Amino acid sequence: MSNIPKKHVTNKWWAALAVWGSAILFLALLPIPFRSGFMLSMLSEIGIMIIFALSYNMLLGQGGLLSFGHAVYFGLGGFITMHALNFVNDGVLPLPLEALPLVGGLGGLFFGIVFGYVSTRRAGTPFALISLGIGELIASSSLMLPSFFGGEEGISGDRMAEITLTPFGFGQQIEVYYLIAFWVLVSTGLMYLLTQTPLGRMANAVRDNPERTPFVGYNTHIVRTIQFSLAAFFAGIAGGLFAINYEIVTAEVVGAIPSANVLMMTYIGGTGFFFGPILGAILITLMELMLSNITHAWVLYYGLMFIAMILWAPGGLASLIMMHKPLWQGRVIGGVLKAYAIMAAPVVILFLGCMILIEINYHLSLSIKPEDPMHIFGIEFYAQSIWPWLVSIVLSIGGLIFFLKSRKIVSRAWKTAGNQLKQKDSGS
Repeated sequence: MSNIPKKHVTNKWWAALAVWGSAILFLALLPIPFRSGFMLSMLSEIGIMIIFALSYNMLLGQGGLLSFGHAVYFGLGGFITMHALNFVNDGVLPLPLEALPLVGGLGGLFFGIVFGYVSTRRAGTPFALISLGIGELIASSSLMLPSFFGGEEGISGDRMAEITLTPFGFGQQIEVYYLIAFWVLVSTGLMYLLTQTPLGRMANAVRDNPERTPFVGYNTHIVRTIQFSLAAFFAGIAGGLFAINYEIVTAEVVGAIPSANVLMMTYIGGTGFFFGPILGAILITLMELMLSNITHAWVLYYGLMFIAMILWAPGGLASLIMMHKPLWQGRVIGGVLKAYAIMAAPVVILFLGCMILIEINYHLSLSIKPEDPMHIFGIEFYAQSIWPWLVSIVLSIGGLIFFLKSRKIVSRAWKTAGNQLKQKDSGS
């Protein structure tokens, strides 16, 4: 620390203070333009998924552990929180509601230590398969242990507990939102601080080169176990918030679907940057809650986006943003943005063509009365008519042709911006 200029350290602290201060202010003011019950519920769900996705990135992005059963700790944390909430309402457990997500976190931590110690003996494919097996084990146990999991009906409770630390009664959704926002800030801050600790650095080392890590005095199994357990702790907090928000937890939350969802959130957002899973959680939650009300094919769009990210942007949304940082700092990004604007038109045309084809096929195959007219953007037409098919095919082919041409324009813009950046660097 003595070799680092004091001015640099001070600027770093001020930058961190500005970021976290802005985050607090943003979360505090966010409900003002979104006062409807649906929007507040959506914001609450996004907050829960942010914690869940960041906890998963502790495994995948920071530790290099691909888990197919991370929802186990999310779900168990939710069940434990719901039981604790019922104990509080029965007068057995004198805990304030605001602290109950921590109970879910401790439950996730306990099971994370138990299962993590076994599964982290191996990495790569063996670890992934073990996590999948543990997920299926817990999912099947949910039907065999109805006293804990509640059977098919799950466990429900009343979040309007008498013991609270705040004046909130938590009957209104906005009060629950602020509780979730508080835990989002706390959990995000702690998970970020963990990346700056020796444990976080060693988790990266074990991820990148597990063979050489023991030479610096660290046991790879212990490092993975601790990282796994802490990830389960934060997943349990997210599960506890889920239980409080919805006042019911069912066996579905420990199944394969939530585990797959958090994997896609984290990967689409970007595992290489801390804020990547936050972007992924926001995007996927918005798709699930909004697209599902618009089209029956939302899962297909979801899957196509995931495939596209794997093929053309394996670093996720965060990497796409950060790759523009040098151009932004060098003030040579203008030409690239103009090229993107040119490419936007064929992308929209191609998307519209493909979307119409998908919606027509879904209407014909899944609609109760496929002979009824269908509507897209307020336009009524019949799926059996030849004109919608011709329009969609023309839009798809035309959009694809112009998209391929516009890619060359974007490539030239990037090359020009790179040359300008080199000239500025050489001139300085």
